[in-house]
Amino acid sequence: MKSEFVSFPLCAVTLLTLALSQHCAAIRWLAISQTAEHINKTQQCKTLPGLVSSQAQLCRTNLELMQIIVQAAREVKKTCQKTFADMRWNCSSIDAPKYLPDLERGTRESAFVYALSAAAISHTIARACTSGDLKLCTCGPIPGDALEPGHRWGGCADNLHYGLVMGSKFSDAPMKMKKKTGLHPNKLMHLHNSEVGRQALKDALVMKCKCHGVSGSCSIRTCWRGLQDLKEIAQDLKTKYLSATRVKHQPTGTRKQLVPKDIDVRPVRENELVYLQSSPDFCAKNDKMGSIGTQDRQCNKTSSGSDSCDLMCCGRGYNPYTEKVVERCHCKYHWCCYVTCKKCERTVERYVCK
Repeated sequence: MKSEFVSFPLCAVTLLTLALSQHCAAIRWLAISQTAEHINKTQQCKTLPGLVSSQAQLCRTNLELMQIIVQAAREVKKTCQKTFADMRWNCSSIDAPKYLPDLERGTRESAFVYALSAAAISHTIARACTSGDLKLCTCGPIPGDALEPGHRWGGCADNLHYGLVMGSKFSDAPMKMKKKTGLHPNKLMHLHNSEVGRQALKDALVMKCKCHGVSGSCSIRTCWRGLQDLKEIAQDLKTKYLSATRVKHQPTGTRKQLVPKDIDVRPVRENELVYLQSSPDFCAKNDKMGSIGTQDRQCNKTSSGSDSCDLMCCGRGYNPYTEKVVERCHCKYHWCCYVTCKKCERTVERYVCK
Protein backbone atom coordinates (compact mmCIF):
# COMPACT_ATOMS: atom_id res chain seq x y z
CA MET A 1 0.00 0.00 0.00
CA LYS A 2 1.44 3.32 -1.01
CA SER A 3 1.59 5.79 1.85
CA GLU A 4 0.99 9.50 1.52
CA PHE A 5 3.32 11.66 3.59
CA VAL A 6 3.53 15.37 4.33
CA SER A 7 6.46 17.28 5.75
CA PHE A 8 6.18 18.54 9.29
CA PRO A 9 9.34 20.53 10.19
CA LEU A 10 8.50 20.80 13.87
CA CYS A 11 8.96 17.06 14.19
CA ALA A 12 11.99 16.81 11.93
CA VAL A 13 15.31 16.20 13.60
CA THR A 14 16.78 14.22 10.72
CA LEU A 15 16.09 13.73 7.02
CA LEU A 16 14.29 10.53 7.98
CA THR A 17 11.69 12.22 10.14
CA LEU A 18 10.87 14.72 7.39
CA ALA A 19 8.90 11.88 5.82
CA LEU A 20 6.65 11.41 8.82
CA SER A 21 3.11 12.67 9.05
CA GLN A 22 1.78 15.53 11.13
CA HIS A 23 0.58 12.97 13.63
CA CYS A 24 4.13 12.43 14.83
CA ALA A 25 3.05 14.78 17.61
CA ALA A 26 0.27 12.47 18.76
CA ILE A 27 2.28 10.71 21.49
CA ARG A 28 5.03 13.31 21.87
CA TRP A 29 3.50 14.12 25.23
CA LEU A 30 5.27 11.02 26.57
CA ALA A 31 8.44 13.15 26.46
CA ILE A 32 7.31 14.83 29.70
CA SER A 33 8.47 11.65 31.44
CA GLN A 34 11.91 13.27 31.40
CA THR A 35 10.69 16.31 33.31
CA ALA A 36 12.56 16.46 36.61
CA GLU A 37 11.07 19.63 38.07
CA HIS A 38 7.79 19.84 39.95
CA ILE A 39 5.11 21.52 37.85
CA ASN A 40 3.57 24.27 39.97
CA LYS A 41 3.70 27.36 37.73
CA THR A 42 1.73 28.07 34.56
CA GLN A 43 4.90 29.37 32.87
CA GLN A 44 6.32 25.84 32.98
CA CYS A 45 3.59 24.56 30.64
CA LYS A 46 5.07 26.23 27.57
CA THR A 47 8.48 24.67 28.23
CA LEU A 48 7.25 21.09 28.64
CA PRO A 49 8.38 18.92 25.70
CA GLY A 50 5.95 17.31 23.29
CA LEU A 51 2.74 19.19 24.09
CA VAL A 52 0.42 20.63 21.44
CA SER A 53 -1.35 23.92 22.15
CA SER A 54 -4.53 22.38 23.61
CA GLN A 55 -2.46 20.18 25.94
CA ALA A 56 -0.46 23.20 27.10
CA GLN A 57 -3.75 25.00 27.77
CA LEU A 58 -4.98 22.05 29.82
CA CYS A 59 -1.69 22.19 31.72
CA ARG A 60 -2.18 25.86 32.57
CA THR A 61 -5.64 25.25 33.97
CA ASN A 62 -4.81 21.96 35.73
CA LEU A 63 -1.31 22.21 37.20
CA GLU A 64 -2.05 19.59 39.86
CA LEU A 65 -3.22 17.16 37.17
CA MET A 66 -0.06 17.66 35.11
CA GLN A 67 2.11 16.17 37.82
CA ILE A 68 -0.01 13.00 37.63
CA ILE A 69 0.29 12.98 33.81
CA VAL A 70 4.09 13.14 34.11
CA GLN A 71 3.87 10.08 36.33
CA ALA A 72 1.66 8.37 33.73
CA ALA A 73 4.21 9.03 30.96
CA ARG A 74 6.89 7.35 33.05
CA GLU A 75 4.60 4.38 33.66
CA VAL A 76 3.99 3.97 29.91
CA LYS A 77 7.69 3.68 29.13
CA LYS A 78 8.46 1.36 32.06
CA THR A 79 5.45 -0.89 31.49
CA CYS A 80 5.90 -1.12 27.72
CA GLN A 81 9.55 -2.09 27.95
CA LYS A 82 8.88 -4.64 30.69
CA THR A 83 5.95 -6.18 28.78
CA PHE A 84 8.03 -6.69 25.62
CA ALA A 85 11.37 -7.52 27.26
CA ASP A 86 11.20 -11.06 25.90
CA MET A 87 10.51 -10.12 22.25
CA ARG A 88 12.56 -8.83 19.33
CA TRP A 89 10.74 -5.51 19.50
CA ASN A 90 11.35 -4.51 23.10
CA CYS A 91 9.76 -1.05 23.05
CA SER A 92 13.15 0.66 23.04
CA SER A 93 11.78 3.15 20.49
CA ILE A 94 9.59 4.72 23.17
CA ASP A 95 12.59 6.65 24.50
CA ALA A 96 11.04 10.09 24.07
CA PRO A 97 11.36 12.44 22.38
CA LYS A 98 13.40 10.70 19.64
CA TYR A 99 10.88 8.15 18.49
CA LEU A 100 11.89 5.71 15.81
CA PRO A 101 9.73 5.24 12.70
CA ASP A 102 8.13 2.06 14.02
CA LEU A 103 5.94 4.31 16.16
CA GLU A 104 5.22 6.74 13.31
CA ARG A 105 4.32 4.45 10.42
CA GLY A 106 1.03 3.03 11.66
CA THR A 107 2.48 -0.36 12.67
CA ARG A 108 1.09 -2.79 15.23
CA GLU A 109 3.84 -1.53 17.58
CA SER A 110 2.43 1.99 17.41
CA ALA A 111 -1.04 0.49 17.93
CA PHE A 112 0.11 -1.03 21.23
CA VAL A 113 1.84 2.15 22.41
CA TYR A 114 -1.19 4.33 21.69
CA ALA A 115 -3.51 1.89 23.46
CA LEU A 116 -1.21 1.58 26.47
CA SER A 117 -0.70 5.36 26.65
CA ALA A 118 -4.45 5.98 26.68
CA ALA A 119 -4.99 3.32 29.34
CA ALA A 120 -2.07 4.45 31.50
CA ILE A 121 -3.01 8.10 31.70
CA SER A 122 -6.60 7.32 32.74
CA HIS A 123 -5.41 4.58 35.11
CA THR A 124 -2.94 6.90 36.85
CA ILE A 125 -5.50 9.70 37.21
CA ALA A 126 -8.17 7.31 38.56
CA ARG A 127 -5.73 5.92 41.14
CA ALA A 128 -4.62 9.44 42.11
CA CYS A 129 -8.22 10.30 42.97
CA THR A 130 -8.35 7.29 45.28
CA SER A 131 -5.06 8.03 47.02
CA GLY A 132 -5.91 11.69 47.58
CA ASP A 133 -3.07 12.94 45.39
CA LEU A 134 -5.60 14.90 43.31
CA LYS A 135 -7.82 17.44 45.05
CA LEU A 136 -9.84 17.82 41.85
CA CYS A 137 -11.61 14.49 42.38
CA THR A 138 -12.71 12.05 45.06
CA CYS A 139 -13.30 8.31 45.29
CA GLY A 140 -15.50 6.66 42.71
CA PRO A 141 -19.26 6.38 43.36
CA ILE A 142 -20.76 3.60 45.45
CA PRO A 143 -22.33 1.01 43.08
CA GLY A 144 -26.06 0.44 43.30
CA ASP A 145 -25.78 -3.33 42.81
CA ALA A 146 -26.99 -5.54 45.64
CA LEU A 147 -24.34 -7.73 47.27
CA GLU A 148 -24.66 -11.18 48.81
CA PRO A 149 -25.15 -11.49 52.60
CA GLY A 150 -22.07 -10.59 54.61
CA HIS A 151 -20.82 -8.15 51.95
CA ARG A 152 -21.30 -4.39 51.86
CA TRP A 153 -20.12 -1.57 49.64
CA GLY A 154 -17.57 0.76 51.18
CA GLY A 155 -13.91 1.69 50.95
CA CYS A 156 -12.63 4.04 48.29
CA ALA A 157 -13.25 3.00 44.69
CA ASP A 158 -10.93 4.09 41.87
CA ASN A 159 -12.55 7.04 40.10
CA LEU A 160 -12.50 5.53 36.62
CA HIS A 161 -15.03 7.99 35.20
CA TYR A 162 -12.90 11.02 36.05
CA GLY A 163 -9.77 9.25 34.82
CA LEU A 164 -11.36 8.44 31.47
CA VAL A 165 -12.72 11.96 30.94
CA MET A 166 -9.51 13.82 31.76
CA GLY A 167 -7.21 11.18 30.29
CA SER A 168 -8.91 11.14 26.89
CA LYS A 169 -9.13 14.94 26.86
CA PHE A 170 -5.37 15.16 27.17
CA SER A 171 -4.09 12.16 25.20
CA ASP A 172 -6.49 12.53 22.24
CA ALA A 173 -5.90 16.27 21.87
CA PRO A 174 -3.18 16.04 19.16
CA MET A 175 -5.37 13.79 17.02
CA LYS A 176 -8.36 16.11 17.25
CA MET A 177 -6.58 19.22 16.05
CA LYS A 178 -8.38 20.72 13.06
CA LYS A 179 -6.02 20.50 10.10
CA LYS A 180 -6.83 20.06 6.43
CA THR A 181 -3.67 18.14 5.63
CA GLY A 182 -2.11 15.02 7.04
CA LEU A 183 -2.70 11.30 7.18
CA HIS A 184 -6.37 10.88 7.95
CA PRO A 185 -5.98 7.06 8.11
CA ASN A 186 -3.32 7.43 10.82
CA LYS A 187 -5.58 9.69 12.85
CA LEU A 188 -8.44 7.21 12.66
CA MET A 189 -6.11 4.37 13.58
CA HIS A 190 -4.65 6.16 16.61
CA LEU A 191 -8.08 7.24 17.88
CA HIS A 192 -9.40 3.69 17.48
CA ASN A 193 -6.45 2.11 19.31
CA SER A 194 -6.59 4.69 22.09
CA GLU A 195 -10.22 3.77 22.64
CA VAL A 196 -9.24 0.08 22.72
CA GLY A 197 -6.81 0.94 25.52
CA ARG A 198 -9.53 2.69 27.49
CA GLN A 199 -11.90 -0.25 26.96
CA ALA A 200 -9.23 -2.59 28.34
CA LEU A 201 -9.07 -0.29 31.36
CA LYS A 202 -12.84 -0.52 31.86
CA ASP A 203 -12.59 -4.30 31.67
CA ALA A 204 -9.92 -4.18 34.38
CA LEU A 205 -12.31 -2.74 36.97
CA VAL A 206 -12.91 -5.56 39.44
CA MET A 207 -14.50 -5.99 42.85
CA LYS A 208 -12.06 -5.96 45.76
CA CYS A 209 -13.00 -6.79 49.34
CA LYS A 210 -11.50 -6.48 52.80
CA CYS A 211 -12.37 -8.79 55.69
CA HIS A 212 -13.69 -7.66 59.08
CA GLY A 213 -14.60 -9.72 62.12
CA VAL A 214 -13.39 -11.06 65.43
CA SER A 215 -10.01 -12.84 65.19
CA GLY A 216 -10.00 -12.61 61.44
CA SER A 217 -13.29 -14.48 61.08
CA CYS A 218 -14.19 -12.43 58.01
CA SER A 219 -17.86 -12.30 59.04
CA ILE A 220 -18.25 -9.05 57.09
CA ARG A 221 -16.55 -8.00 53.86
CA THR A 222 -16.31 -4.38 52.79
CA CYS A 223 -16.10 -4.18 49.00
CA TRP A 224 -15.33 -1.61 46.35
CA ARG A 225 -14.47 -1.51 42.66
CA GLY A 226 -10.80 -1.02 41.90
CA LEU A 227 -8.55 -1.26 38.87
CA GLN A 228 -6.08 -4.04 38.25
CA ASP A 229 -2.42 -3.04 38.06
CA LEU A 230 -1.26 -1.48 34.80
CA LYS A 231 0.98 -4.48 34.09
CA GLU A 232 -2.12 -6.71 33.92
CA ILE A 233 -3.78 -4.32 31.47
CA ALA A 234 -0.58 -4.22 29.40
CA GLN A 235 -0.60 -8.02 29.14
CA ASP A 236 -4.18 -7.89 27.87
CA LEU A 237 -3.15 -5.32 25.26
CA LYS A 238 -0.13 -7.45 24.31
CA THR A 239 -2.52 -10.28 23.48
CA LYS A 240 -4.49 -7.85 21.30
CA TYR A 241 -1.20 -6.71 19.72
CA LEU A 242 -0.38 -10.29 18.70
CA SER A 243 -3.78 -10.70 17.05
CA ALA A 244 -4.11 -7.16 15.64
CA THR A 245 -5.90 -6.68 12.32
CA ARG A 246 -4.33 -4.93 9.35
CA VAL A 247 -6.72 -2.36 7.90
CA LYS A 248 -7.00 0.04 4.99
CA HIS A 249 -8.70 3.38 4.52
CA GLN A 250 -11.84 2.95 2.46
CA PRO A 251 -14.74 5.27 1.55
CA THR A 252 -18.05 4.06 2.95
CA GLY A 253 -20.90 6.24 1.73
CA THR A 254 -20.03 9.85 2.57
CA ARG A 255 -17.49 8.79 5.19
CA LYS A 256 -14.12 7.11 5.19
CA GLN A 257 -13.34 4.40 7.69
CA LEU A 258 -10.86 1.66 8.46
CA VAL A 259 -11.80 -1.77 7.16
CA PRO A 260 -9.82 -5.05 7.17
CA LYS A 261 -7.29 -5.18 4.35
CA ASP A 262 -8.33 -8.75 3.59
CA ILE A 263 -11.89 -8.46 2.35
CA ASP A 264 -12.88 -11.89 3.66
CA VAL A 265 -12.14 -10.84 7.25
CA ARG A 266 -15.08 -9.81 9.44
CA PRO A 267 -15.55 -6.07 10.22
CA VAL A 268 -13.19 -4.45 12.72
CA ARG A 269 -14.29 -4.91 16.31
CA GLU A 270 -14.23 -2.11 18.85
CA ASN A 271 -11.97 -4.05 21.22
CA GLU A 272 -9.24 -5.11 18.76
CA LEU A 273 -6.09 -3.25 17.81
CA VAL A 274 -5.62 -2.27 14.17
CA TYR A 275 -2.61 -1.25 12.10
CA LEU A 276 -1.97 0.15 8.61
CA GLN A 277 1.64 -0.78 7.84
CA SER A 278 3.42 -4.10 8.23
CA SER A 279 6.32 -4.21 10.70
CA PRO A 280 9.93 -5.17 10.05
CA ASP A 281 11.12 -8.41 11.64
CA PHE A 282 13.34 -6.30 13.97
CA CYS A 283 16.23 -8.75 13.44
CA ALA A 284 18.74 -6.28 11.98
CA LYS A 285 19.35 -2.61 12.58
CA ASN A 286 17.39 -0.51 10.08
CA ASP A 287 16.99 3.17 10.89
CA LYS A 288 14.52 3.73 8.06
CA MET A 289 12.16 1.08 9.42
CA GLY A 290 12.77 1.92 13.06
CA SER A 291 14.51 -1.34 13.97
CA ILE A 292 17.47 -1.40 16.35
CA GLY A 293 18.07 -5.10 15.73
CA THR A 294 18.69 -7.86 18.25
CA GLN A 295 22.49 -7.98 18.22
CA ASP A 296 23.84 -8.21 21.78
CA ARG A 297 20.35 -8.90 23.17
CA GLN A 298 20.25 -11.51 25.91
CA CYS A 299 18.42 -14.71 24.97
CA ASN A 300 17.31 -17.88 26.71
CA LYS A 301 18.95 -21.06 25.40
CA THR A 302 16.42 -23.40 27.03
CA SER A 303 13.29 -21.44 26.15
CA SER A 304 10.92 -22.30 23.30
CA GLY A 305 9.21 -18.90 23.41
CA SER A 306 9.91 -15.51 21.87
CA ASP A 307 12.98 -15.03 24.09
CA SER A 308 14.62 -18.24 22.82
CA CYS A 309 18.05 -17.85 21.26
CA ASP A 310 16.73 -19.26 17.98
CA LEU A 311 13.98 -16.68 17.64
CA MET A 312 15.66 -13.71 19.33
CA CYS A 313 18.89 -14.11 17.34
CA CYS A 314 17.07 -14.72 14.03
CA GLY A 315 19.25 -17.72 13.20
CA ARG A 316 22.54 -15.79 13.50
CA GLY A 317 23.67 -17.75 16.52
CA TYR A 318 24.68 -16.55 19.95
CA ASN A 319 27.71 -16.15 22.22
CA PRO A 320 27.93 -17.42 25.79
CA TYR A 321 29.37 -15.46 28.70
CA THR A 322 29.53 -16.02 32.44
CA GLU A 323 28.27 -13.79 35.19
CA LYS A 324 28.68 -13.96 38.96
CA VAL A 325 25.46 -13.73 40.95
CA VAL A 326 25.21 -13.07 44.69
CA GLU A 327 22.15 -14.52 46.40
CA ARG A 328 20.84 -15.52 49.82
CA CYS A 329 21.63 -19.05 50.95
CA HIS A 330 21.86 -21.34 53.99
CA CYS A 331 18.89 -19.61 55.59
CA LYS A 332 17.92 -20.62 59.12
CA TYR A 333 14.65 -19.94 60.90
CA HIS A 334 15.15 -18.92 64.51
CA TRP A 335 12.28 -19.98 66.72
CA CYS A 336 9.95 -17.14 67.52
CA CYS A 337 10.87 -14.37 65.27
CA TYR A 338 13.41 -14.13 62.49
CA VAL A 339 15.40 -15.72 59.68
CA THR A 340 19.13 -15.36 59.08
CA CYS A 341 20.85 -16.06 55.77
CA LYS A 342 24.32 -16.05 54.34
CA LYS A 343 25.35 -14.61 50.99
CA CYS A 344 26.60 -17.04 48.40
CA GLU A 345 28.18 -16.36 45.04
CA ARG A 346 27.70 -18.58 42.03
CA THR A 347 28.57 -18.37 38.37
CA VAL A 348 25.80 -18.55 35.79
CA GLU A 349 26.04 -18.81 32.01
CA ARG A 350 24.24 -16.25 29.86
CA TYR A 351 23.82 -15.92 26.11
CA VAL A 352 23.71 -12.91 23.79
CA CYS A 353 22.81 -12.76 20.11
CA LYS A 354 25.53 -12.41 17.48
